[in-house]
Parts: sequence; structure tokens; C-alpha cells
Amino acid sequence: MTDTAHPIAEASPPAKTTLDINDIQRILPHRFPFLLIDRVLDLKRRERIVAIKNVTINEPFFAGHFPGVPIMPGVLIVEAIAQAGGALLLTEVEDRNDKLMVFTGIERARFRRPVVPGDQLRIEVEVKAWRASSRSIAARMEGIAYVDDKRVAEAIVTCQLVDRAFGRGTSADGADGAIGK
Repeated sequence: MTDTAHPIAEASPPAKTTLDINDIQRILPHRFPFLLIDRVLDLKRRERIVAIKNVTINEPFFAGHFPGVPIMPGVLIVEAIAQAGGALLLTEVEDRNDKLMVFTGIERARFRRPVVPGDQLRIEVEVKAWRASSRSIAARMEGIAYVDDKRVAEAIVTCQLVDRAFGRGTSADGADGAIGK
């Protein structure tokens, strides 16, 4: 009787459920001063993500919002929700360096408490709808931001994946310009 070695099938590595700042920068195109998430604590593919933003007095927006009473602008909290959602969605895209995830809508944005230097913003984003085709991905996500387990803001954001060239070229109607409002 002889022993025969059987090849062991290599299992693909489990999907990453946390991301550090280096991982985030490999996924998102944003950089300082506009990268608004510092770490991902939990990620469930196509379902939800939990990220944090450490809010410090060194944030450039505090110089003008508001002198002597620094409050993080609500629109930047919504942007942080969108970036967390973008990090979740872009993990599904292999050619993400050729793509941009852009806002297509913001609904039901509410700001409940001020966010100030020293706070840690915990951003929880859940995918409500996901549509993928051979040409694009679109998503609708609900985001809630917390500080110390208290809800500070919430919004529903919709976004779409577009080719980076679209943002630099002409719009669908032939007009020159970039995406944005």
C-alpha cells in the first residue's frame, strides 16, 4: 500500500471585512483634504459598510465654519456617507481605476446634532437597491452618521459608476464640461 498525495484545492481568500487608510486610498480616488473616511470597521459585500472619520481641529473647513464655534458642515457629513458607500460599491469593480462613482441624488438629508473637533463620526451605510449591467452600476443607499451612539445625520444617496473619461470629456448632450451641479 502506498500513500498518494492528493492536491489540495486552494480556497480563495475570504473577502476583506475591514479596511485601513491605505486600503481605502486604493479604492477611492479622494485625497486630503477631501477624503472623509479614515477606516472601515465592517464591510459586507453589496449589503453594508461601517466606516469612521476622526474629526480634528486641523480640518481645513473649520477655519471658516465657524470661527470660534467649529462645526463640521452637514454637506461634508453627507459626502462622508457617500464615500463610505462608494468604498463599498467600488470593491465590486475590478477596473475601478478607470471609473468614478458620482452622486446622482441626495434625499431626506437630516442634521440632528453638531459634529465638532474631537468627535469620531461612525458612518453606517446600507444598500437599498443595486442595479448592475454590463455597462454600469447604480445604487441607492441609506446612510446614518453617529457620534457616541447618538444619531447626528442621515441621508439617502444615489450614485452611478461612470467612466473617468466621461467626467473629463463631453456630456451626453455634447456640451463640454464635467459632471456636477
